[in-house]
Amino acid sequence: MLIELLVATGMVTLTVIIHGWGLALLARVTQAEQNAKRLDWLSPRGVGFTVGLVLGLFVLHGLEIWLYAVLFHALGAVADLRTAVYYSTTTYAAIGYGDAVMAHRWRLLGGIEGINGVILLGWSTAFFVTIMSGLRLRRRAPPKT
Repeated sequence: MLIELLVATGMVTLTVIIHGWGLALLARVTQAEQNAKRLDWLSPRGVGFTVGLVLGLFVLHGLEIWLYAVLFHALGAVADLRTAVYYSTTTYAAIGYGDAVMAHRWRLLGGIEGINGVILLGWSTAFFVTIMSGLRLRRRAPPKT
């Protein structure tokens, strides 16, 4: 169990560092875009900005999911890489269908990935809400009487 906890601690540390760097990079990109011109989220540019931000977050989470999957596969904790990616995705997102299982020796690592994923998804949600609240909604001028 000690080895499993050490491996889990290493993965949590690695994914938190990656996530922090990724969000810092996305913040720089979004800050530059927001400073260039007051962005209206209803405009085509605003929609593109939002989609780009969401895709950036997906890439970041995908990388973290794949890191866990590669580890699970390397440890022999799952049958094959496809199962490792599937298991990692459902665990990271706290879905946990239960149709794919890890080797008994590494199950604690899977549980810790679930906690790690929930925290990182929450961090991304807070980041997304903060960025989106900085965009303005187009307001119509009142009709002239």
